[in-house]
Formats: sequence, C-alpha cells, structure tokens
Amino acid sequence: MTAVIYRPKKIRLVAVPAAIAVAVLFTVLSFGLTGNAGFENSKATFQRGDQAAMIGLGVLLGLGILAFCRPRVTADAEGVHVRNVVGGYDLPWNVVRAVRFDRNSAWAHLELHDDEQVAVHALQAVDRDYAVEGVRTLRTLHAEATQA
Repeated sequence: MTAVIYRPKKIRLVAVPAAIAVAVLFTVLSFGLTGNAGFENSKATFQRGDQAAMIGLGVLLGLGILAFCRPRVTADAEGVHVRNVVGGYDLPWNVVRAVRFDRNSAWAHLELHDDEQVAVHALQAVDRDYAVEGVRTLRTLHAEATQA
C-alpha cells in the first residue's frame, strides 16, 4: 500500500477566513491610529511606525490562527508520521499498540506500547466520515505491519 496523507478539513473552513478577517481588521484599525496618542495635553502622537506595527500584529495573529491548519498524518507500511499544531512524531508501527478514536474524543490517538498516547490532530471528530476513514486506514496499515 502506498503512503496515505490525512489533514483536517473543517478547521480550514474556519481558520482561513478568520485569519484573513483578523489581518484586515488590524489593517483597518491601523488607519485610525492618527493624531494624539493619549490625553489632550499629551505631546505623544501616533506615527507611521505605529500603523505598521498594528498591521504586523494582525499578520502575526492571522498566521497564528493558520497554525491550526498545520496538522497532518502520513502513514505507510513502515510507520506513521504525525504532525500536530505544535510538534510531531515519527513512529514505526512496532511501537504502536492501537489506533484509537474514542466516542467523546476530539481527535484520534495512537496508543503506544509504553502506555503513552500520541494525539493525531489531523483526524478530528468534526470531520466525521473523513476522520473515520482515516482511522480505519491507519488501523489497516497497523494490522498489516504487525502481522508481517
């Protein structure tokens, strides 16, 4: 079997527009940064650098939101590579005891032989059938690798 790749689907429908909206909002707000920066008698005024900083902050926040689109799981006959929002794991199938997707869990997990669990954020409950298909595929690859 060739390598399979799964990425979350519905989070993209939310994260991409939200990231764009945040960047646009901060850009629009930056144009309001003019004139006095404080009280009436204050000599501090907003400068172009303040506007640029506000736009930059909006872009950074937008990129932070887009980080939720980062998860991915790639698996083949040799093992599984999990990339989550922060961090990742490269595991051979012989260290994986089971692929789990509990009823009330937000995403799938890999249960390891040393009683640890690795979250698989790429297979999320909100993706329903797509996530179930992904878990079944990972279970099939795991079964084939452990029987060989």
